[in-house]
Amino acid sequence: MTPFYRIERLPHYVFAQVQALKLDARQRGEDIIDLGMGNPDQATPQHIVDKLTEAAGNGRNHRYSASRGITKLRHAICGWYKRNYDVDLDPETEAIATLGVKEGLAHLALAMVGPGDVVLTPTPTYPIHMYSVIIAGGEVRGVELNPAEDFFENLTRVYRQTQPRPKILIMSFPHNPTTSVVDLEFFEKIVAFALEHKVWLVHDLAYADLVFDGYRAPSLLQVPEAKQVGVEFYSLSKSYNMPGWRVGFCVGNKEMIGALTKIKSYLDYGMFQPIQIASIIALNGPQDCVGEIVGRYERRRNALVDGLNRIGWSVDYPRATMFVWARIPPAFRGMGSLEFSKLLLRDAKVAVSPGVGFGEGGDEYVRFALVENEHRIYQAVRGMKQALKSGDTNS
Repeated sequence: MTPFYRIERLPHYVFAQVQALKLDARQRGEDIIDLGMGNPDQATPQHIVDKLTEAAGNGRNHRYSASRGITKLRHAICGWYKRNYDVDLDPETEAIATLGVKEGLAHLALAMVGPGDVVLTPTPTYPIHMYSVIIAGGEVRGVELNPAEDFFENLTRVYRQTQPRPKILIMSFPHNPTTSVVDLEFFEKIVAFALEHKVWLVHDLAYADLVFDGYRAPSLLQVPEAKQVGVEFYSLSKSYNMPGWRVGFCVGNKEMIGALTKIKSYLDYGMFQPIQIASIIALNGPQDCVGEIVGRYERRRNALVDGLNRIGWSVDYPRATMFVWARIPPAFRGMGSLEFSKLLLRDAKVAVSPGVGFGEGGDEYVRFALVENEHRIYQAVRGMKQALKSGDTNS
């Protein structure tokens, strides 16, 4: 039998190894503190749930919907952008609802990428940024993203060294997993680069609201020329605690939105309409719930980073996202992130994501997701203190 082309192109999923070990440990009755997957642990705000319940009681909302999102949702999306970024968008041609960012990115890649096309992504980065391109039949070139180097300089170098010339740049700031942040001047340089070299831009703004210490994440579309070359994705999963609802959207360049609209029209009928109606309430309704969610993540960030530094694991405070990207302590760095993650699971009873799963440049790091309460985070720090002490061959 012939192999499946796209499946053959996908590597083994690194995170599955840690996940399997975690499940085995829990089946043995061990108390595992799971800081691995970025899966928000709190309930969706009640006013959003109430609207879903009300809309689900109306039988007219049970029919097929529209793959690009109902009209009122697209208007709500554009209104949200106007209020937050002072960006004007046409709900008919410059906005589309997606089943979360992951689906939208994957289908946009299918619409835009052909065999042999080259796409640039940061490395390390969130896996779908790379693998949406691989699944679509394209090739990925990584641009190093680390605190010691200038990302834009790395971008221009990799572009010059790549043949055929890259067609698309996919990026995400605030960044998962590294928590790197940028300012509007950075996006101005990126847009100028894209216009000069005729490169399409895809920006994932999933962590727009999860920002701390006075930082405000800019939108790519705040650059006046950005709509000529790019689109931006956003998700309600994190800001509104709606991960399982699978609600996202893409806005920006008409040609790119048109391509995504056309391919989705062949592949899905959109979200269950009551979910779309409730999402309108999320975007247009009271936003104090977002501030409460951000405050919770900030307290958890402080608890974890304070604790790690207290036990001798030097880690910086991220200014955004729901993650802490921690370089493995020197005594353990040689074992790599996968084996170090197994060590923490076995000896500290703490599950984390190995950095190697996010691509080249990630193997000296692990990612903590802030998805446990502060009491559990303190418990995790105590466990890691003992694990690092017993496992340090230099101690």
